[in-house]
Amino acid sequence: MAGKRPKRHLPEDPLIEWLAWLMDESIRIGPWAIGLDGLIGLIPGIGDMAGATVSALIIARAMRSGIAKSAVLRMVINVALDSLVGAVPFVGDIFDFAFKSNMYNLQIYREALRGERQPVRDWFFIVVVSLILLVIVLAPIIGLLYLAKLIMSYIR
Repeated sequence: MAGKRPKRHLPEDPLIEWLAWLMDESIRIGPWAIGLDGLIGLIPGIGDMAGATVSALIIARAMRSGIAKSAVLRMVINVALDSLVGAVPFVGDIFDFAFKSNMYNLQIYREALRGERQPVRDWFFIVVVSLILLVIVLAPIIGLLYLAKLIMSYIR
Protein backbone atom coordinates (compact mmCIF):
# COMPACT_ATOMS: atom_id res chain seq x y z
CA MET A 1 0.00 0.00 0.00
CA ALA A 2 2.59 2.54 -1.04
CA GLY A 3 1.40 6.12 -1.01
CA LYS A 4 -1.51 5.56 1.38
CA ARG A 5 -1.26 7.13 4.79
CA PRO A 6 -2.31 5.02 7.73
CA LYS A 7 -5.44 6.25 9.43
CA ARG A 8 -4.81 7.87 12.80
CA HIS A 9 -7.28 8.00 15.60
CA LEU A 10 -6.16 10.97 17.65
CA PRO A 11 -8.57 12.55 20.09
CA GLU A 12 -10.44 15.55 18.78
CA ASP A 13 -10.17 18.87 20.58
CA PRO A 14 -13.44 19.81 22.32
CA LEU A 15 -12.44 23.51 22.38
CA ILE A 16 -12.08 23.57 18.58
CA GLU A 17 -15.44 21.84 18.24
CA TRP A 18 -17.16 24.31 20.57
CA LEU A 19 -15.56 27.45 19.06
CA ALA A 20 -16.45 26.42 15.50
CA TRP A 21 -20.05 25.75 16.55
CA LEU A 22 -20.27 29.01 18.54
CA MET A 23 -18.87 31.14 15.72
CA ASP A 24 -20.79 29.55 12.83
CA GLU A 25 -23.91 27.64 13.95
CA SER A 26 -24.91 28.44 17.53
CA ILE A 27 -28.05 30.46 16.71
CA ARG A 28 -30.95 28.67 15.01
CA ILE A 29 -33.34 30.74 12.90
CA GLY A 30 -35.85 28.36 11.38
CA PRO A 31 -33.99 26.05 9.00
CA TRP A 32 -30.83 28.20 9.13
CA ALA A 33 -28.03 28.35 11.63
CA ILE A 34 -25.84 31.38 12.12
CA GLY A 35 -23.16 32.06 14.64
CA LEU A 36 -21.49 34.86 16.51
CA ASP A 37 -19.03 35.43 13.64
CA GLY A 38 -21.70 37.08 11.49
CA LEU A 39 -23.04 39.14 14.40
CA ILE A 40 -19.61 40.25 15.59
CA GLY A 41 -18.73 41.11 11.98
CA LEU A 42 -21.43 43.79 12.05
CA ILE A 43 -19.36 45.85 14.49
CA PRO A 44 -17.42 48.33 12.35
CA GLY A 45 -13.67 48.27 12.69
CA ILE A 46 -13.19 45.44 15.17
CA GLY A 47 -15.82 42.87 14.29
CA ASP A 48 -14.00 41.06 11.50
CA MET A 49 -10.72 41.21 13.44
CA ALA A 50 -12.36 39.65 16.49
CA GLY A 51 -13.81 36.83 14.36
CA ALA A 52 -10.44 36.23 12.70
CA THR A 53 -8.77 36.09 16.12
CA VAL A 54 -11.07 33.28 17.27
CA SER A 55 -10.51 31.51 13.94
CA ALA A 56 -6.74 31.86 14.43
CA LEU A 57 -7.09 30.20 17.84
CA ILE A 58 -8.85 27.26 16.19
CA ILE A 59 -6.02 26.98 13.64
CA ALA A 60 -3.34 27.26 16.34
CA ARG A 61 -4.91 24.41 18.33
CA ALA A 62 -5.22 22.33 15.15
CA MET A 63 -1.52 22.94 14.44
CA ARG A 64 -0.62 21.70 17.91
CA SER A 65 -2.32 18.41 17.12
CA GLY A 66 0.22 17.78 14.36
CA ILE A 67 -2.03 17.77 11.29
CA ALA A 68 -0.44 18.19 7.86
CA LYS A 69 0.87 21.62 6.86
CA SER A 70 -1.28 21.52 3.73
CA ALA A 71 -4.41 21.18 5.88
CA VAL A 72 -3.29 24.08 8.09
CA LEU A 73 -2.64 26.29 5.04
CA ARG A 74 -6.06 25.38 3.67
CA MET A 75 -7.60 26.46 6.97
CA VAL A 76 -5.66 29.75 6.87
CA ILE A 77 -6.96 30.44 3.35
CA ASN A 78 -10.54 29.86 4.54
CA VAL A 79 -10.11 32.38 7.36
CA ALA A 80 -8.35 34.88 5.07
CA LEU A 81 -11.19 34.65 2.55
CA ASP A 82 -13.77 35.07 5.32
CA SER A 83 -11.91 38.08 6.74
CA LEU A 84 -11.19 39.81 3.43
CA VAL A 85 -14.66 39.48 1.95
CA GLY A 86 -16.22 40.11 5.38
CA ALA A 87 -14.51 43.50 5.50
CA VAL A 88 -16.46 44.74 2.46
CA PRO A 89 -19.40 46.83 3.67
CA PHE A 90 -22.86 45.21 3.42
CA VAL A 91 -21.86 42.40 0.99
CA GLY A 92 -19.26 41.24 3.47
CA ASP A 93 -21.80 41.15 6.28
CA ILE A 94 -24.06 38.88 4.25
CA PHE A 95 -21.05 36.74 3.31
CA ASP A 96 -20.09 36.44 7.01
CA PHE A 97 -23.45 34.84 7.78
CA ALA A 98 -23.30 32.47 4.80
CA PHE A 99 -19.63 31.37 4.65
CA LYS A 100 -18.88 29.18 7.64
CA SER A 101 -15.08 29.11 7.61
CA ASN A 102 -14.82 27.71 11.13
CA MET A 103 -17.08 24.76 10.34
CA TYR A 104 -15.12 24.12 7.11
CA ASN A 105 -11.93 24.26 9.16
CA LEU A 106 -13.39 21.87 11.72
CA GLN A 107 -14.14 19.42 8.91
CA ILE A 108 -10.56 19.78 7.58
CA TYR A 109 -9.22 19.24 11.11
CA ARG A 110 -11.32 16.12 11.69
CA GLU A 111 -10.38 14.60 8.32
CA ALA A 112 -6.69 15.35 8.90
CA LEU A 113 -6.81 13.75 12.36
CA ARG A 114 -8.36 10.60 10.94
CA GLY A 115 -5.89 10.49 8.03
CA GLU A 116 -8.71 10.87 5.49
CA ARG A 117 -7.47 14.20 4.10
CA GLN A 118 -5.63 14.14 0.77
CA PRO A 119 -2.70 16.57 1.07
CA VAL A 120 -2.32 16.63 -2.73
CA ARG A 121 -5.79 18.17 -3.09
CA ASP A 122 -4.99 20.76 -0.43
CA TRP A 123 -1.66 21.64 -2.07
CA PHE A 124 -3.40 21.93 -5.45
CA PHE A 125 -5.96 24.32 -3.94
CA ILE A 126 -3.16 26.34 -2.31
CA VAL A 127 -1.30 26.62 -5.63
CA VAL A 128 -4.47 27.71 -7.47
CA VAL A 129 -5.23 30.37 -4.84
CA SER A 130 -1.61 31.57 -4.99
CA LEU A 131 -1.76 31.86 -8.78
CA ILE A 132 -5.03 33.81 -8.60
CA LEU A 133 -3.49 36.19 -6.07
CA LEU A 134 -0.42 36.57 -8.27
CA VAL A 135 -2.60 37.50 -11.25
CA ILE A 136 -4.56 39.98 -9.11
CA VAL A 137 -1.32 41.65 -8.04
CA LEU A 138 0.44 41.53 -11.40
CA ALA A 139 -2.46 42.57 -13.67
CA PRO A 140 -2.55 46.21 -12.52
CA ILE A 141 1.24 46.45 -12.62
CA ILE A 142 1.36 45.11 -16.16
CA GLY A 143 -1.49 47.44 -17.11
CA LEU A 144 0.38 50.45 -15.71
CA LEU A 145 3.57 49.46 -17.50
CA TYR A 146 1.67 49.09 -20.76
CA LEU A 147 -0.03 52.46 -20.20
CA ALA A 148 3.35 54.11 -19.48
CA LYS A 149 4.77 52.61 -22.67
CA LEU A 150 1.77 53.89 -24.63
CA ILE A 151 2.11 57.39 -23.16
CA MET A 152 5.85 57.44 -23.87
CA SER A 153 5.22 56.49 -27.50
CA TYR A 154 2.86 59.50 -27.91
CA ILE A 155 5.28 61.89 -26.21
CA ARG A 156 8.11 61.13 -28.66
